Amino acid sequence: MSSADAAEQRAHELDEALGRCYRHLGRREHSVAELRTRLQRAGLGPGVIEEALAIVIEQGYLNDERYARLLAEDRRNIDGWGAQRIRARLEAAGIDAELIDETLAGADHASELAAAAALLERRCPGALTNDRERQRAFAVLMRLGFDSEVAYDAIRAVDAAGRVTNSLRAR
Repeated sequence: MSSADAAEQRAHELDEALGRCYRHLGRREHSVAELRTRLQRAGLGPGVIEEALAIVIEQGYLNDERYARLLAEDRRNIDGWGAQRIRARLEAAGIDAELIDETLAGADHASELAAAAALLERRCPGALTNDRERQRAFAVLMRLGFDSEVAYDAIRAVDAAGRVTNSLRAR
């Protein structure tokens, strides 16, 4: 194969890699690691993959910081996930641990408690009047990635709020 043919082949592979990048990123945000994995599965060579990734990063289409921030916001606001589940999802997406810590820096006990209590009020309307309901609420919060201490505190808060509301209704 001549050097002109090799250069043409390389350009074709790069075009294919970039096309795949743009298609994937056009559907949703991806982390660099996720997109790299998708390109590897497509059978593209490592050099072409890294070159394509460098191009889309430079163009601003691929950004791990933006990906982490958007994923954390969406999973918190749409799905009601807790910090532990968001952390696990970001780790699975190949996001750097330091960036994950920065992204979740605002998830202190008070904000987690507020999110967990709001979730319980949506999912378990009314008071948590018996142990079975409280266990169910605890299981929901644990599955969604809330710390056990936050889950207990949220259940107590919702239970106390429900008792106050029910006692006012009885009058």
